[in-house]
Amino acid sequence: MSFDMEGVAGIVDWSQCGPPGQPYEEGRALLLGEVNAAIDGALAGGATEIVCNDSHGTMNNLNPADLHGRAVYIAGRHKPRYMMEGLDDSFDAVFFVGYHGSISGEPSVLSHTYNPSVISRVRLNGVDCGESGINALVALGHGLPVVLITGDQVTAAEGAAFLKGAEPVIVKGSVTRFAAAAVHPAAAREMIFAGAEAAVRRLGSIPPPEIDLPATLDIDMQTADMAHLASWVKGVERSGTRSVRIAGDDPLEIYQAFTGITYMTRVSEGR
Repeated sequence: MSFDMEGVAGIVDWSQCGPPGQPYEEGRALLLGEVNAAIDGALAGGATEIVCNDSHGTMNNLNPADLHGRAVYIAGRHKPRYMMEGLDDSFDAVFFVGYHGSISGEPSVLSHTYNPSVISRVRLNGVDCGESGINALVALGHGLPVVLITGDQVTAAEGAAFLKGAEPVIVKGSVTRFAAAAVHPAAAREMIFAGAEAAVRRLGSIPPPEIDLPATLDIDMQTADMAHLASWVKGVERSGTRSVRIAGDDPLEIYQAFTGITYMTRVSEGR
């Protein structure tokens, strides 16, 4: 399970997504509830081993003692596989929980694509995508299906372009980038439990992500110097004044190059 935070029911403001303060503590509690609900649902569907990768911010958003006792928790920064750390060929399926819409798509609460200060648009094989599409490259690289995706209606729509057959769970409807109509957290947990259970039970009928290979990832940056810096990463070519391209037959190499861009360009944000 790769879990983010902005797609969780009840979260609509950045203050809920990072410390310090009471809003963040409330956000952490909402996130924990949805993650544990997904774990419970997976177990009810027949899962026997669950690994959760914290994929938000500094990636240590949960109190490990409060996480479901049947799950392994991967936390901390500078992970080689970033939002998909821990995934390998031994798994059977992938969950995306608490995901959000892309920076270039329809209004979605707290939308961004990895780093909003750097990345303004990403297209995978010519189709606009967010983090779900980018991260699906890793699932594809291991031949695994993404069987569950939770978040708002934009997240579900963007994921549907690549995650054929995945169980979508829409826990809130985004109105703008900072407003949404969300179901009650208890109802969200019930929905995610049901979706996770159904997804695991449907394992044999859900294919790996539908991404044609060789694949091309086109990334628009905020400034020309960011594009120039990104081109220093192996496999990344400058394709325009503020854009770069990653292309190849290996989805894992494409993803690795993208995460290299993400780490490196943080130093060129002008802060």
